[in-house]
Amino acid sequence: MPANKPLEFGGHSLVWTGDWSPENARKSASSAHKAGYDYIEMLMIEPWKIDTAMTNDLLAEFKLKATASLGLSSENDVTSTNPSIVKKGDELLRQVVDKLHSIGSTELCGVIYCSLQKYPGPASEENRSNSVKAMQRLADYAADKGININFEVVNRYETNIMNTGKEGLKFLEAVNRPNAYLHLDTYHMNIEEDGMAAAVLEAGDKLGYVHIGESHRGYLGTGNVDFDTFFGALKKINYSGPITFESFSSVVVDPALSNALCIWRNLWSDSDDLASHALKYMKARY
Repeated sequence: MPANKPLEFGGHSLVWTGDWSPENARKSASSAHKAGYDYIEMLMIEPWKIDTAMTNDLLAEFKLKATASLGLSSENDVTSTNPSIVKKGDELLRQVVDKLHSIGSTELCGVIYCSLQKYPGPASEENRSNSVKAMQRLADYAADKGININFEVVNRYETNIMNTGKEGLKFLEAVNRPNAYLHLDTYHMNIEEDGMAAAVLEAGDKLGYVHIGESHRGYLGTGNVDFDTFFGALKKINYSGPITFESFSSVVVDPALSNALCIWRNLWSDSDDLASHALKYMKARY
C-alpha cells in the first residue's frame, strides 16, 4: 500500500440515492458530508451520464473526494471469447477512467474483470486469460492518469473468476501491474472466506480498497460479520487505503440494480441514520 494513501472513510452513493442525476447527486454529496464521510463512491455503470462539471462543483462544495465502482455485464464481459464483447468492455472501462481523471479521483474498484452475474459453469483458461489481458490494458491506461484499479473479490453467485482473497492474489500476480490492487468486501468474505482475518493478512500491502457491508447488507453490527476481527487484521497490516460503507435497499436503489443485487427485502429506510451509524461503527474499530 503506497504510503501516500491516507486512511479515509467513504459511503457508497447508493446508500442515499439510486443514480447521479443533478438532484440525486446533490442529495448524496450533501448527505455524505453531513454524516462526516471523507469521500463518496460513485456507481459508474453508465459513465457517459456523469456530468463532470456538476460533480466537481459538488465535491468542492461539500469538501468530498470521490472514487468509482462498477460491475460489467454480459454485453461487455472482458472474459468473453467474443472479441467484440471484450472490446465493448475495454471501451467502457476506459470511459470510466477518463471520467475519474476529470474529477481528480485516483481509485477505481469493483467487479471490473468480468460480468457481475452467476455464471453457468467455471471459467475456462481462455476466459481467465482474456480477463487478465483486459486488466493489464486497463491498468496501463489508468496508470497514465494516476489511477489505481482494485479487483473486488465477490462470492460465487456473482463471479467465477475469484471468490477468495487467495484467488484474488493469484489473479493480481498474473496481471502484474504496480497500480493494480486487491479489493476485499466483508459481505462477500463472510460467505467465502475461512474467517475474517486470513485474507487481509495474506494480502498485506496488496490490499488497495475495502468495502464494509453486513451479512444482510443492513445496519453494521446487527448481522453475522465479525468486524472486530476484520478491523484488527487491517490494523496489523497498517492498512491506509479507502474504507467504504456499502448497503443497499430497494427503497433507494434503482429497481433494475436492486434485482441484479437480489435485494428482495429492505432492512432499512432511513439513509442518514444508517450512514451515520456506520461511520461511527467503523471509526470505533480502527
